Amino acid sequence: MSQAKKLKVRDSLDEVSKGGAFVRKESQYREIVSNEHAEFKPESGRYHLFVSHACPWANRCVAIRALKQLESHIGLTVVHPTWKKTKENDDEDEHAGWWFYDSKTDAPFKSRNGHGSFHFDGLTPCPFADKQGNKIRSIRDLYDSQDDTSGKFTVPVLWDTKNHCIVNNESSEIILMLNSQFANAFGSGPYKELDLYPAHLRKEIDELNDWIYPGINNGVYRCGFAKTQEAYEEAFKTLFSALDRLEKHLATRRFLCEGGQITVADVRLFMTLARFDEVYVVYFKTNKKFLVQYPNIRQYMRDMYSVCDGRIGKTIDMDHIKTHYFTSHPQLNTYAIIPIGTGALEDMQMAPEGRANLP
Repeated sequence: MSQAKKLKVRDSLDEVSKGGAFVRKESQYREIVSNEHAEFKPESGRYHLFVSHACPWANRCVAIRALKQLESHIGLTVVHPTWKKTKENDDEDEHAGWWFYDSKTDAPFKSRNGHGSFHFDGLTPCPFADKQGNKIRSIRDLYDSQDDTSGKFTVPVLWDTKNHCIVNNESSEIILMLNSQFANAFGSGPYKELDLYPAHLRKEIDELNDWIYPGINNGVYRCGFAKTQEAYEEAFKTLFSALDRLEKHLATRRFLCEGGQITVADVRLFMTLARFDEVYVVYFKTNKKFLVQYPNIRQYMRDMYSVCDGRIGKTIDMDHIKTHYFTSHPQLNTYAIIPIGTGALEDMQMAPEGRANLP
């Protein structure tokens, strides 16, 4: 029996403090692909990304892979957005998570408690087996094949097809590898040379992340996954304080950093903002304001959708996003009803106004 099966497995809803506050655990796999690494060096076709279009962390990786035109060098497999029980024949193991899906042969998924019917075109099963030749059916299977000790089975996963192992599952590090090591070796197209983490802006980018990540990126989850009123209200206050700060920040600059250059800070932020009005306002109870009520944030989102010929914005798949959130957590949405929504994607697709001349 693998080490993973001896652990108490968990998902994000289980990561709470004694006071009911959501506390995200750090990623466990942190190897960095580089020419200097003893084992993991950049090689075309060697590495593969496992992602969900629904997950904002994974969506970052999909966007930069597309921006740098790395599609023919780094494979991609997308999971079904609806979580399923990961040990179907084990009544004692209630964990649910990401599953691979064959759009041509698999029946539509239902929610964990049997509601709804969710089919998605264009999805394919995992193309790899584990070291023992066993079929990999879920993201949990990937982690189990590593004798995982974390007990949490997340995307994105950067997978080494040569050694059948997880290289990295921390999105903030994967996007930097895509931007530098992989783009330098195999990137192509008009944005190959666009450095999203340039040396002269790194201090500013890191300082931005110091308040955007806890306040907004993780802040929405701290609202949605809180298990006490006190923890929710504290997270709610922190989130909207950060959004107010962001609105003021964007009044005087086109993108987050000075100089009008898009950076990884923008990509990380945009993937959270894109989900806000359609999902978080309803599902995570972040209902003080919609983002369309923030004039600068609204125009910034339109700008981010269209920048770089739309290569980033076009990786947003709102059907996957809404289906995942509203069908994967029965304790938050028993009957897997997906709200019709506000048309946030259509709003993002409109031409930005008043931002092109900002510094």
